[in-house]
Amino acid sequence: MPRSHKEIEEGAKFALDWNKMSKVVACGQPLVPVAVQDADSKDVLLVAYVNKFALDHTLATGNATFWSTSRNELWEKGATSGDFLKIIEIRVNCEQNSLLYLVRPAGQGACHTKGSDGAARRGCYYRTLINGILETSDHA
Repeated sequence: MPRSHKEIEEGAKFALDWNKMSKVVACGQPLVPVAVQDADSKDVLLVAYVNKFALDHTLATGNATFWSTSRNELWEKGATSGDFLKIIEIRVNCEQNSLLYLVRPAGQGACHTKGSDGAARRGCYYRTLINGILETSDHA
């Protein structure tokens, strides 16, 4: 039985999406992964994907922009929430098949989920796997 977004995003059940890469391929776009890291704290905020269009938009605006593989459209982080991620530096890995965006958050957080205080979480890695159970912490 499919789980709801709430169960996936807030639940304690550890259930990785082993089909994510198949979904990425199925979107039909030529993509590379991009890790997004806070330039100051060095916390990893999220991992997403970019195509040339999203990278060009990022370079033109200075705001982290991705290709949404679920909606199959350009996704400028913060365009609807106000939680923009300002580009400080873009790094390319040795094989030129992934990117690292060093960013400075310009809003409440980087994740679309909310913490117990109702604000956007700082990053998407807000749960820790302990003995097979996901435990939420508000540090992310």
